[in-house]
Amino acid sequence: MSDWDGRTFRNTMGQFCTGVVIATGNLRGEPAGFAAQSFVSLSLDPPLVGLCPGKSSSSWPKLRDSGRFCINVLASDQKAICDIMARTGIDKFAALNWRAGKTGSPILDGVIAYIDCELEAEHDAGDHTIAIGRVVDLAVCAPEKEPLLFFQGKYGSFEVGGF
Repeated sequence: MSDWDGRTFRNTMGQFCTGVVIATGNLRGEPAGFAAQSFVSLSLDPPLVGLCPGKSSSSWPKLRDSGRFCINVLASDQKAICDIMARTGIDKFAALNWRAGKTGSPILDGVIAYIDCELEAEHDAGDHTIAIGRVVDLAVCAPEKEPLLFFQGKYGSFEVGGF
């Protein structure tokens, strides 16, 4: 048993700045997606990434069932997309421009980069799932843009070329 509670854990973890991504997929012609912060590069050989969707996600099962997903790295001017993708019960793609990647998963217009993947494995992780994706395609689309970041419960950005 620990001496701290869930709020303390969340506040402490909030001290680590993360990027914001949109995980997308396409199941039987229907695009799906959600906002995420739990994304990481895992391996160069083979090229693998990790995504950790919450078990309560209604979108992740669609991506899982398609066997594919695309990570869209958001720019600081794309917070509105993040807000849309964080909602449930709406057509998240109605007002968004996108194109299908190699896996058929949506690549959103204006993202800094995308990483298109085949689902390699899935592991239980408490109230989340660890999904491992094998990268099949990727590109940097707008390296001059600032990333959308999440820190201490708030969104922000990093000045590219800053230091």
